[in-house]
Amino acid sequence: MNVTFIGIGAIGLPMALQVKGAGHNVTGVDLSSHARELAQENGLPAVDTFAAAPSPDVVVAMVATPQQLASLVASVGMNLDGQTWVIMSTVGPDAVREQGERLAAAGARVVDAPVTGGTARAKTGQLVIFASGAQSDIDSVRVVLDAMGSVRVTGPKLGDGQAIKVVNQHLCSVHIVAAAEALNLARSLGLDPAAVLELIEKGAAGSWMLSDRGPRMLQGTDVTVTSSINIFVKDSDLVAAAAKSCDTDVPLLNIANARYHEAAQAGLGLRDDSRVIETWR
Repeated sequence: MNVTFIGIGAIGLPMALQVKGAGHNVTGVDLSSHARELAQENGLPAVDTFAAAPSPDVVVAMVATPQQLASLVASVGMNLDGQTWVIMSTVGPDAVREQGERLAAAGARVVDAPVTGGTARAKTGQLVIFASGAQSDIDSVRVVLDAMGSVRVTGPKLGDGQAIKVVNQHLCSVHIVAAAEALNLARSLGLDPAAVLELIEKGAAGSWMLSDRGPRMLQGTDVTVTSSINIFVKDSDLVAAAAKSCDTDVPLLNIANARYHEAAQAGLGLRDDSRVIETWR
C-alpha cells in the first residue's frame, strides 16, 4: 500500500520503518528538517508537507498534540476520496471525533488507533494498538497496523481507542511519578537508589515504568530522550480534561500532572520524562 506517515519523530520514525519493512511504499512527512534527514539516513523518503507526498492509500497521523492534528486536517484540503486516515497520536476522544468528522466530510475513512509501548517497542514492531472505528475500515488497514504491533479492536465508536489510551496514560503518568518519588525516598534514607531499584523492581512493588524509567532516573539530566516531559505534560493534561468532562475524581493524576508542569517550568520540558525526579530536591 502507499502510506503517508505524518510525524516521524522519536516514535513515529521507527513505526514508519516497520511499515516500510513490511513491504509498503512509505513516505514520511515532518516539518523538522532534522527529522527528515534522519529518516532519509534510514532509507525512508521524507518531505515537509502532505501535498509533497505521493497520493496515499493510507495516511498515518502521529503528530504530538490535538492542536497539531487540527492544523494538519485543516491543511489537507477537501478531496481525500479513497484514503483511510489512521490517527495514532494521543489526542483525546473529543479531538479524534471532531477531526474524524472533518476528514469524513472530505471523503476519507477514519480509524482511531493510539498506541502504547514507547520507542523500544516501536523499534521492534511490538506496540499495542487500541483500534476503534468501523470494522471494515480497520480491516482495510490491518496489514499496515500489524506491521507496527498487536491490534486490539476496541469497538465501532470513533474515539473509544483514545478513551482507552486516556486510562492508559493515567496509569503511566502516575507510575512514573511514583517511581521517582520512591527512588528519591531511597536516596533520602541514605540508601543507594541503584541497589534499591535492583532489589525491588522484580517484587510486588515492581512496575513496567519503574523498570524502564528507574535506571534513567539515576542518570544525569542529559540522558537520552525516549519520551519528553512535555509529552507527559500534554498527556496528563488530556487525562485531567477527560476526567473533568465526566465529573470523575483523579487526585493521584492531579499530583502527577502538577509534577510534570513543575518540571517543564524548571526548563526540563524537552528532557526525558524520567527527569521528573529532578522536581524533588
